[in-house]
Amino acid sequence: MTLVAPDPTRTVPLPLREQADVRDRWLTQRLLDLLPGLMDRAGIDLWLVVGREYNEDPVLATLLPATWLSARRRTILVLHRSDDGVTAAAVSRYPVGQFLPAWSPEDGERLPAEDTQWAEVRRIVEQAAPQRIGIDVSADFALADGLSHSEHRRLTEALGPWADRLVPAEELAVGWLETRLPEEITVLDGLNRRVREVVEEAFSPAVLTAGVSTGTDLAWWIRQRLSDLGVEPWFHPVVDVQRAGVAPRCEQGVLLPAVPLDVPVEPGDLVHCDVGSSSLGLRTDSQRNGYVLRRGETDAPAGLQQALAVGNRLQDLTTAELVAGRTGNEVLAAVRRAAAAEGIDGDIYSHPIGVHGHGAGPAIGRWDDQRGVPGAGDRVLRPDTVYALELCVRVPVAEWHGQPVRMALEEGVVLTEDGVTYLGDRQTELLLIPGA
Repeated sequence: MTLVAPDPTRTVPLPLREQADVRDRWLTQRLLDLLPGLMDRAGIDLWLVVGREYNEDPVLATLLPATWLSARRRTILVLHRSDDGVTAAAVSRYPVGQFLPAWSPEDGERLPAEDTQWAEVRRIVEQAAPQRIGIDVSADFALADGLSHSEHRRLTEALGPWADRLVPAEELAVGWLETRLPEEITVLDGLNRRVREVVEEAFSPAVLTAGVSTGTDLAWWIRQRLSDLGVEPWFHPVVDVQRAGVAPRCEQGVLLPAVPLDVPVEPGDLVHCDVGSSSLGLRTDSQRNGYVLRRGETDAPAGLQQALAVGNRLQDLTTAELVAGRTGNEVLAAVRRAAAAEGIDGDIYSHPIGVHGHGAGPAIGRWDDQRGVPGAGDRVLRPDTVYALELCVRVPVAEWHGQPVRMALEEGVVLTEDGVTYLGDRQTELLLIPGA
């Protein structure tokens, strides 16, 4: 099945009914075109995804039709790899979208409904006779660890001798969550552009009044504006300020804004925001920086512009190392070596992003630990995956009497067979905000 790529000018936002149509078409295409190869790569013949209402496996939510906002009662999805592709069946009290209905509680006249439900899972497994049955358990990825203890117990009891063939589906679950269709990438590009437009509006005289507006005011304005546009946040926006003569604060190992969030922004401030948005079941995570002009200024101080340029250089060094087949830890180590060779003081803490903000896939550093991430950092990068290219640099600013500025940057990028491409417009110049 081939989808017509959405018009990038209309991807964000679409009316809810159109969004549901797009998401259901994507799910069909993913089941037909992506899942067989992912199951082959993981060596799994049959995948069981199990969740109960309000305690869903994170993977389950990505397999449900768009009109389902949660599982209903106990929902068991069975995905069987065969020569014809993947057969998708639902052992569920209610019909589940594209999945073939495989059970009704009326099938057992005297047994409790949940007993007949598990018995049907056993019957399907016996008929398929798989060598490896994947279940969502994982020590390294929370998003691939969605099978609860009680459901695991009921499943193993129901399968009897077939339970010996249960294996972790970590590779399959992570692959399913991290791999993007071309149309999904198009939508993420449009969503990143929409967020940029909202931030540019927030960092303008129409919204930001020097001496009046606080970081808290701006954060709530951004959230409200996105909501009014039909774009939901996946975390509350953050707007913070750095100011000449005001040193950063650190409490219990946590870096706090140099200027309290409830203190008004003033001319001469460096204003930074971190915004995460959600539409069509996809997430973005981006950061922008602006400078509030003093009276008579027409541009930001050269030292602040240089700090942004250094941050852009660290981005270049990072994207050069984002190569399919390398692990996240290998990418991190290579970037840190390259940055040290150029005298760049910075940290890299990039992460996969897609259906979840901090998505499943190879972690590339953490803001508080640059030694590598055990487990998640050992996973290799794959093509057709999207990352939040997140990092920061620390640069002394001459105009601020040598005070270091922490320039934090974050952009969406996609890794394909052709290399790395930015989603939306990369920030290479500070947003200039009239201050008087």
